[in-house]
Amino acid sequence: MTNEEIIEKIRTTLAEEFEVDIDLIQPDAPLMQTLELDSLDLVDMVVLVERNFGFDVTGPDFANIKTFGDFYNLVIERTK
Repeated sequence: MTNEEIIEKIRTTLAEEFEVDIDLIQPDAPLMQTLELDSLDLVDMVVLVERNFGFDVTGPDFANIKTFGDFYNLVIERTK
């Protein structure tokens, strides 16, 4: 899977799961605010990543995730 395919899969999955306009999911947009995530939603996001990309996510993985670009980079790095 190419980086572009990974990013598109992330965008589509998040837009559907959190009922957000896909156009709002841009690399420099703030992830938590855009998706209006609370702590339970973060658990949902972890499950989505594990199910769709096949790797485990821990709390420290999200420590430096501020934007969708940060999130894309995490997933891309862990899937390679």
